[in-house]
Amino acid sequence: MTNDRSTNQSVEKAVAVLKVFSDGMPRRVGDVAKAAGITQSTASRLLSTLESSGLVERDPMSSLYFLGDELLTLAGVAINQNPVHRIGRQIAQNLAAELGLGVNIAILRGAELVYLCNFEGRLSPKSHTLTGQRVPVHATSIGKSTLASASIATRRALTLTRYTENTITDPAELEREIAIISKRGFATEVEEFVLGRASVAAPIFDRFGKIIAAISISGPRSAIDLEHRAGELGRIVVEAGDRISSGFGYHGPRG
Repeated sequence: MTNDRSTNQSVEKAVAVLKVFSDGMPRRVGDVAKAAGITQSTASRLLSTLESSGLVERDPMSSLYFLGDELLTLAGVAINQNPVHRIGRQIAQNLAAELGLGVNIAILRGAELVYLCNFEGRLSPKSHTLTGQRVPVHATSIGKSTLASASIATRRALTLTRYTENTITDPAELEREIAIISKRGFATEVEEFVLGRASVAAPIFDRFGKIIAAISISGPRSAIDLEHRAGELGRIVVEAGDRISSGFGYHGPRG
């Protein structure tokens, strides 16, 4: 029993070490130890083991650690096994090509969403991929579109962090926003999370009518032009969400 407990603790500490790198920043041993809440000697030992497995790598010049290439295989397998990704990927890719804007799909994970895939159109280029990144539900259209199905208690428990001057940080204002989203079927966001960008999103339902993910259309504020195209793009993203939901066997009323 003692050996099992010790093994479990080692695994938990190794997972904590890997999660330290989830923000994409390389780190030294001491930084990893502090962030993971472990001693420096333990961090050094775990990093050495993870490095031998290819899960982390170390720059010999700076001694900074970063995530290893072996994780690309594991992440790729996990993404390709995800049913939302399998059903929605082609729909999102086609829509991005048609509109020339970014199209993204993300799944719910607690109070955040995790991007499964994103495609950038000619009017919305990016130098990086969003896949795997987490975003807050209250400051993005793709997140707000999922909140209609959450309980009031769950919504009240959200930490409404401010990212820009436009971020909703007042619970009463967020409830008013959710009421509008529930009525029209899609959410919008203009510079609430990232300055200069805007988006519109709709939820994705499983066969039982539960919201499990969402799809959004996004881009530079000038390119997406939500001030004039919110209704048009809202209808388009709702239709895309419905097509993906249909792939799960859901054909009932929205919400």
